[in-house]
Amino acid sequence: MRGEKRFLHMILMSVMMSFLPIQTTHGQQHYTEDPCTVQILVPGLKGEPGEKGLKGAPGRPGRVGPLGEIGRPGLNGQKGVMGRYGKVGPSGMKGVKGDLGDPGPMGPNGDPGVPCECTPMRNMIGEMDILVAQLSSELKFIKNAVAGIKETDSKVYLLVKEEKRYSDAEVYCQTRGGHLVMPKDEGANAAVAGYISEAGLSRVYIGIHDRDQEGVFTYVDRSPMTTFTKWRKGEPNNAYDDEDCAEMVASGEWTDVACQPTMYFVCEFDKDSV
Repeated sequence: MRGEKRFLHMILMSVMMSFLPIQTTHGQQHYTEDPCTVQILVPGLKGEPGEKGLKGAPGRPGRVGPLGEIGRPGLNGQKGVMGRYGKVGPSGMKGVKGDLGDPGPMGPNGDPGVPCECTPMRNMIGEMDILVAQLSSELKFIKNAVAGIKETDSKVYLLVKEEKRYSDAEVYCQTRGGHLVMPKDEGANAAVAGYISEAGLSRVYIGIHDRDQEGVFTYVDRSPMTTFTKWRKGEPNNAYDDEDCAEMVASGEWTDVACQPTMYFVCEFDKDSV
């Protein structure tokens, strides 16, 4: 539309110029021979393409495109370092009794016995067997005591390297005038932890449990735990719904464990009664 207006304008100018006087080379004016002649200007040929302009400024970022396809899984990473040992798991089920073996050959007949009144002698032998069992138990206790004990200002601690269930361990300590160890402050706890580490052990039973009321831990002498605890992070957690007793690991931290597995333990005695 704009080009048509321009073209009409050029035609109009041409018509007006045809009526104007024309200056000759001699300085005289004269009019064109035919004042009614209309001169029409026709546009010229299309010019050559111009040079390519400079690169413009970058446009604004476009919209986020659709998600691409899921890539292939990467290579497996290197194997990590071994984690710490977990807690002792619950005891497994008792195995099936094996088949009875073949009977052995009959032995030769023994020599005839000497007639006697054997009842008193049998009673004496039974009493001697009981006494020997008691002496053997005391001897083991003495051997453990000679092997080394730990002391604080008010307590004596004995590490017993005989694996027993929790209840049996407490009975063992009670028959000798003590209890399973009950660390009630940081100093006592550190002493027992050091004892465990020096012996090269990783864990022992201690005198803490919640067998009377789930989730409410007390010492074996039934005193409440109100001033000191050393539970490991995430403990107690009552895993397997069967962890009512407690152990101490070499770091001095406590974890709740099942009461049935056998384990080494530490007895505690009042220094005044030893």
